[in-house]
Amino acid sequence: MGLAVLLGLFGLCVVIGVPVAFALGIAAISAFIFEGLPAMIGFQRIISGINIFSLMAIPFFIFAGELMFHGGIATRLVRFASAAVGAVRGGLGIVNVFSSMLFGGISGSAVADISALGSILVPVMKEKGYDDDYAVNVTVTSSIAGIIIPPSHNMIIYAIAAGGGISISSLFLAGVIPGILMCLCLAVAAYVVAVKRGFPAEKFPGWRGLVMSFVDALPGLLTAVIIVGGVLTGIFTVTESGAFGTIYAFLVTLIVYKSISLENFKQAVTQAVRTTSMVMILIACAGAFAYMLTFYQVPSRTIDLLTGFTENTIIILLTINLILLVLGMIMDMAALILICTPIFLPVAQTLGVDPLQFGMILLVNLGLGLCTPPVGACLFVGCAVGNLPIEKAVRTIWPFYLAIFVALMLITFVPAISLTLPNLFR
Repeated sequence: MGLAVLLGLFGLCVVIGVPVAFALGIAAISAFIFEGLPAMIGFQRIISGINIFSLMAIPFFIFAGELMFHGGIATRLVRFASAAVGAVRGGLGIVNVFSSMLFGGISGSAVADISALGSILVPVMKEKGYDDDYAVNVTVTSSIAGIIIPPSHNMIIYAIAAGGGISISSLFLAGVIPGILMCLCLAVAAYVVAVKRGFPAEKFPGWRGLVMSFVDALPGLLTAVIIVGGVLTGIFTVTESGAFGTIYAFLVTLIVYKSISLENFKQAVTQAVRTTSMVMILIACAGAFAYMLTFYQVPSRTIDLLTGFTENTIIILLTINLILLVLGMIMDMAALILICTPIFLPVAQTLGVDPLQFGMILLVNLGLGLCTPPVGACLFVGCAVGNLPIEKAVRTIWPFYLAIFVALMLITFVPAISLTLPNLFR
C-alpha cells in the first residue's frame, strides 16, 4: 500500500502539471508520513541528497557551457566542422553532427547544443536549399552527443544515483567511443537522406582554410582537454576541473576571441543559475524518493520480476532498454537517471553488465527520449529554433531514430565499446 501511495501521488502530481522535482518531494514525504516515519527524516534525506562535494562540478559545467554558447566558441566550432566535412554530398548535415560532437564534448548539455548550434546551422541549411525538417531533425538527434561525450554533468548525476562507488573519470572515458559511434551512425543517416533528397555539397576551402579554421577553433576545443584531461591525469578533481574549465572558457571568450559582451555575460550567468537550481532541487527531492524505493525493496523486486519472467540475458536487456525508452518519452532525463539507476543497475549487474556500460546504455536511452514526443525537450527546442511544427519533424525523423537505435544495440551487447578506454587507464 505504501508503494502505491508513493508512485500514485507522484503520477498524479505529474499528470496535473506539478514540476517533476516537487512531485518527487511530495510523494516521498507523503510516503514517509504514511509509514509512520518522522517527516523530519524525509527532509534530512532531501538535504543529504545534495550534500555531496562532487555535485559542485555541475554548476561549473553548466556555466562553462553557457559561456561558450554566448561567447562565440560554437560559431568557430561550426566553421571548423564545415571546413573538415562540408564538401561531402549533404555536407551541412554531417557538419551539424560533427559540430554537435565537438560542442557537446565541451558543454555537456543537449539543450545547450541545440540552442547554440541550431540557431547557427538551421538558418544556414535552409538558405543553402536543405529542407527545414531535415535541418531540424539532424540538429535535434545529434544534440544528445553532449550527454554521452565527456564532460557531462549527467554522468555525475548517474554516479551519485549509483551510490557514489563509480569513478567519474572512468565514466568520462567510457563515454568517448559510444559518443563517437553514435555520431558516426547519425552522420551515415544524414548522408543517406541527403543523397536521397539531392541536397548539395559545400565547396572545400582548401587545406590552408581547414588549418586556419582549426587554429581558430583550438582555444575553444582546449576547454574539453582541460576539464577531461585534468580529471584523468589526477591533476584536478572533477569539481576543480570544472572550475578551471569555466575560468578558461571565460578568458578565451574575453581575451582571445573578444566576443562576449557584458549583456551576454549576464545572460550566461542567469541561465546557468536557473539550470543549476532546477537540477539541484531535482537531485535533492529524488534522493528522498530513491530512499523510499529502497525501503519498499523495489530494486530487489524488479530483479525477481525480470529474472522470473525469463533467464535469457538478451531478452532482459532488451526489456530494460524498452522500459527506459518509454520512460524517456514522458519524463525529464535527470529525474529518470535518479529514479531508474537504483532500480535497474542491480538487475544489470546480476546479468554481468559493468556499471560503466550500463551508464552508457541508460544515457543513450534517455537521450533518445529527449528527441521523442510527448515530452522531448530537445525536439521542442529544435522545432522552436527551426520554426517547424513538431508533427512535421516527427514524420521524417525516423532514419535518425534508427541510427541512434543501432548505436544503442551495439553499446548494449558489445561491452568493449564502453569498457576499452576505462580498462586501459585502470
